[in-house]
Amino acid sequence: MLCGLNVLPTLPVSNMERAKKFYAEKLGLEPDETTPTGDLIFKCNGSSFFLYTSQYAGTAKNTAVTFETDNLDRDMREMRNKGVVFEEYDMGDLKTVNGVATMQDIKSAWFKDTEGNIIAITQRASHR
Repeated sequence: MLCGLNVLPTLPVSNMERAKKFYAEKLGLEPDETTPTGDLIFKCNGSSFFLYTSQYAGTAKNTAVTFETDNLDRDMREMRNKGVVFEEYDMGDLKTVNGVATMQDIKSAWFKDTEGNIIAITQRASHR
C-alpha cells in the first residue's frame, strides 16, 4: 500500500535559522522548498528530508537520518574541515575509532546537527 509513496524523513529543530545555516555551511545543503509555515524541504540525489520547528528538537537518542556515501573518508574529511564533530561510541558491539564504526560490510559515522539530531553517514562495502 505505501510502497509507491515517497518517504520524507522529518527532523525537528528549535531554531530554524540556526539549523538552516548549519545545513548550508557544514553540509553544503540548501533547501529546495520553504513551506508556508517556514519549514524546509531538502532534496538530495532523488530523496528528500524535512526540517520543522518543534519544542522536541534534539530529544531523540537514535539516528534520525542516514546519508549514504561512496567515500566515507573523503566526506568526513570535508565535513571536519567545516567544523563538524563526529561522535565517539563504545556500546559493546558498536565501537568507533576516530569517529568510524565498522560493522561487517558497513562503515558508519555519526554527528549531531545544531539542534541535537543524530545524523549518520554510511558507506557499504559495495561502494568501496
